Amino acid sequence: MNKLVIAAAFAAVASTTAQAADLPARTYTKAPPLVAQAYDWTGFYLGVNAGLGFGRDKTTTTSAVGIGETTRLSPFGALGGGQVGYNWQGGNFGLGNIVLGVEADIQGTGFKDDRTCGLAIAACTQAGGLQYSQKLDWFGTARGRVGFATGPVLSYFTGGFAYGNVKTGYSNALLGSSSFSQTRSGWTVGSGVEAALGGNWTGKIEYLYVDLGSVNNPGILPGAAGFASSSNIREHIFRVGLNYRLGGSGLVAPQPVANWGGWYVGGNAGGATARNPTSIGGIQNGAALPGPGKLFLSPDGYLGGAQIGYNWQAANWVYGLEADIQGSSQRDDKPCILCSALVQTVTQNQKMQWVGTVRGRVGYGIGSSLFYVTGGLAYGGVKTAVSLVNVGTATLSETRTGWTVGGGVETPFEFFGLFGKNWTSKTEYLYVDLGKSSVNLPINATSSLFVNSHAQEHIFRTGLNYHFNTPVVAKY
Repeated sequence: MNKLVIAAAFAAVASTTAQAADLPARTYTKAPPLVAQAYDWTGFYLGVNAGLGFGRDKTTTTSAVGIGETTRLSPFGALGGGQVGYNWQGGNFGLGNIVLGVEADIQGTGFKDDRTCGLAIAACTQAGGLQYSQKLDWFGTARGRVGFATGPVLSYFTGGFAYGNVKTGYSNALLGSSSFSQTRSGWTVGSGVEAALGGNWTGKIEYLYVDLGSVNNPGILPGAAGFASSSNIREHIFRVGLNYRLGGSGLVAPQPVANWGGWYVGGNAGGATARNPTSIGGIQNGAALPGPGKLFLSPDGYLGGAQIGYNWQAANWVYGLEADIQGSSQRDDKPCILCSALVQTVTQNQKMQWVGTVRGRVGYGIGSSLFYVTGGLAYGGVKTAVSLVNVGTATLSETRTGWTVGGGVETPFEFFGLFGKNWTSKTEYLYVDLGKSSVNLPINATSSLFVNSHAQEHIFRTGLNYHFNTPVVAKY
């Protein structure tokens, strides 16, 4: 299973156990005059969602003459839609704070990849090149949810049925073009955190991994027999949602706003997948070859590290600075162009070795929860290699700088009473752009092969923070 799915599940576990005390609350500016009743998640709800996503679709193309390639198509874009669901609060069945639910959603998307071009080191739009296009116009899911509630905060796993429409096209300057459209079905799994916003409104941040199986397309070039292609449709979805509850009882009295001011330190762990636009081309006898070929390198893996920060608070508004650094296991060594015994094979390998950020945070506290956006400087280690059969390998390892932006939810943390009231957990999404790098592989005195790549990270992680302030305990 994809590493980001496992990491997202770890994030949900940490966030769930983080809420597992007897309805804890973090530091408060003052105790409420009234004690509110327990929050009840039972009932119907409906809502809307928006976000972004991309495919990591391993694609293999073969031909009758034995020349083929392995690449990754990566449709990318925004998404938006709606959901409807029902929750059962476990307390009604003697299950404590366990929440069971079902949810169905439908999204339109702008996911598209019309950049990828292969079967040639260069000359994408000429006789030797194969131009790809792939789109995911819409998708939907029907899922179960299992969560743990601590009052107005619900941490959950989710999974179930997925379906969507995939369109794939192929074209060659001499051999023509073709297009295939298929409605596929498969499965999805993910995790998230949902928290009360006031009244019957709740907000959530969520990650889903969507697997729509494989699409197999024979006869992709009508002007030549024997060309076929297949893609594994694997989507990564990052989104936020707004729900309105049509039943159940909330808090009788409003929660006091937690005091987020002061220093904190902590650790984090999660998963990341890159979507790195890459060009491959060459110089022959001192002249640049037409092209170049285009693909996406997509290192995927786990990450983990530490953070330190400081918050200032004015009423419900929270302003902060945070610095972090993570090690990463991300790697992609699958792409292969001109994979054949008849011609020289070209392979690429890319690793994201570590990443760090220095960011500002702006948040709004609602009860014991903090909803925030964040952004700033990013830096990290990127290692890229290109190999040519019977020639050798060129490797470039460098520290890149760039920028990052994202958002998250931070909530109280106690581990069954083993930790004090100064602990919080957070679930967070970050987009990281580390700029461009170039690798050059000399072939002889007048010829060489080059790879240019733009590093772009998508990170979903959880963190645990210890705040250096004095708690004033209040319970709802």
